[in-house]
Amino acid sequence: MVSLFKPMEWAFGHLSVDMGIDLGTANTLVCVRGRGIILNEPSVVAVKKGTNEVLLDGMAVGNTAKAMLGKTPGSIEAIRPLKHGVIADFDVTEKMLRYFIAKVHEGRQWVKPQVVIAVPVGITPVERRAVIHSAERAGARRVYLIDEPMAAGIGCDMPVTEARGSMVVDIGGGTTEIAVLSLAGSVVSTSLRIAGDEMDEAIISHLRRHHNLLIGELTAERVKLTVGSAWPMEQELSMEVKGRDSINGLPRCTTVTSIEIREALSVPVTQICEAIRGILEEAPPEISADLFDAGLTLVGGGSLLYGIAEGISDHLGVHARVVDDPLTAVARGTGIFLEKLDIFASVLGTDED
Repeated sequence: MVSLFKPMEWAFGHLSVDMGIDLGTANTLVCVRGRGIILNEPSVVAVKKGTNEVLLDGMAVGNTAKAMLGKTPGSIEAIRPLKHGVIADFDVTEKMLRYFIAKVHEGRQWVKPQVVIAVPVGITPVERRAVIHSAERAGARRVYLIDEPMAAGIGCDMPVTEARGSMVVDIGGGTTEIAVLSLAGSVVSTSLRIAGDEMDEAIISHLRRHHNLLIGELTAERVKLTVGSAWPMEQELSMEVKGRDSINGLPRCTTVTSIEIREALSVPVTQICEAIRGILEEAPPEISADLFDAGLTLVGGGSLLYGIAEGISDHLGVHARVVDDPLTAVARGTGIFLEKLDIFASVLGTDED
């Protein structure tokens, strides 16, 4: 049996489309070895309310489902199965993964892929096993886990395997992952449950308190991307925001400015800065010397907030920079791991952990 197994494993390895997955609270990205990022869709699933039955014969996932957020009738629910970077609904997450894996694997049902999944640094062993088992049930042949900051560091071509400190701050949808990396490991790290979603909530709260206007997640995200900032703009902006009047319940429009939205975002931005400070204070002195020279590297969708690097640099006195294409840094890192799996497998979590 052993002699037959190895040729079969070799065949599966050459016929399957092995993939790296950045399984995020807001978006899921898939990177395929040799092809780069081939999927980037919201981590949203539309189901019949009260059940886990995915609409459209299992196809109401990603972009299709996100378009339904806040607009569904009573019988339909558009949900995000991950909260703060971890699985909140195992059944729906499994169905979402199955959809993404099948879409990337292009219908090869008779052969299963190897999958590398990036996860938050703060998740528990139980949560790690839950991710592995969900991916296996969704169709993966073998599953490896890698911490998101390490994947981001590899994806940004940082010297994370060398004997010098590198710091990654990954501001995602549900969590901000902060880690100091050296010699292919994490020296100090934390997972902060303050990130893009909390920024959206801050905007929703601001519009409700100061404009008596009720808005949803999609509108708040649009405000954040259009006029949101963490640092004064060269030219301050304004935009019209439409929603429901909180007093009379009627549709209404109001105008907001980048100045007031920056003030609304100051609380979550400051919390992220203080979490970074905490990790810097924990780093060994020799690592701190490296970080003074190298600074901080920002990745993730939250790093696209205007002036976030300048705001962090001013708050901490340490240089911060946003990498090119920060949204795909983690997914790119999982792809590089796939290419060098024989080297990196020893530092990854697997289904044998």
